[in-house]
Amino acid sequence: MRLRPAVLIRNAAVAVVLAAASLQGAFATGARPSTDPDVDPAPCVAAATANDADRIIAACGVLIDSARTLKPDRIKALVARGGAHERKDMVDNAISDYDAALWLDPGLADIFNLKGELWRKKGDRRRALADFASAIKLNPDHAAAKANYRSLAQELERLGVLIAVANKPSFNCATAKRPVEKAICASPELADLDREIDGVHALVMRDAAKVGPRAVRALQRRQDQFIARRNASFGKPGYDLRKAMKERLQEIVGVDGY
Repeated sequence: MRLRPAVLIRNAAVAVVLAAASLQGAFATGARPSTDPDVDPAPCVAAATANDADRIIAACGVLIDSARTLKPDRIKALVARGGAHERKDMVDNAISDYDAALWLDPGLADIFNLKGELWRKKGDRRRALADFASAIKLNPDHAAAKANYRSLAQELERLGVLIAVANKPSFNCATAKRPVEKAICASPELADLDREIDGVHALVMRDAAKVGPRAVRALQRRQDQFIARRNASFGKPGYDLRKAMKERLQEIVGVDGY
């Protein structure tokens, strides 16, 4: 009985691993009798062929847990069960199964890539990147792993930039002299607000430049008026700096059409 690996799990890469694990068929039973319930792959094969996640988890689990199961059979059962766990959104269980399969055969580039995708889903970018790199090392032409590695590296680069400017305003706090500027520097929330106002204002100004100098001057005048009003009003009774900054941001986003 041959396994149709394309129906094992959603990812074709796993199907390749399942198909390649044995030269003669889905599972290698060797000289052991196929009627032995502890090593007979038939229930796992049937569950995989039916693409039934619950049956795969149960039937392939029996094969995985048996000490008499041959190594190729165990790898295929682990990959099949990992895919079933993944379909049921049991990410930790899927990672555990893929890890076990890789322990038995560390040359499975497809499984490294799949495990990397699961780590990325969990938000563990470091482990995801490492698994994508392992897949590429094993198979430099692995298109999916290369695309995953590239996109994750770009994501990490963007995240690094955001972290670098987090809680920092648009101006240099080391040279801040005005009380309002010192207050902004002392508050991560106000610092982020200030940087966001400055960034959105710059984008709006860029778009206004396409309209003409008059539009640019009008927008800059409103920004200058906001800053002058902020500087003069800070510290006076009833003035809420946070509220004023949020209103200015909303004004730029809404009224200025960004």
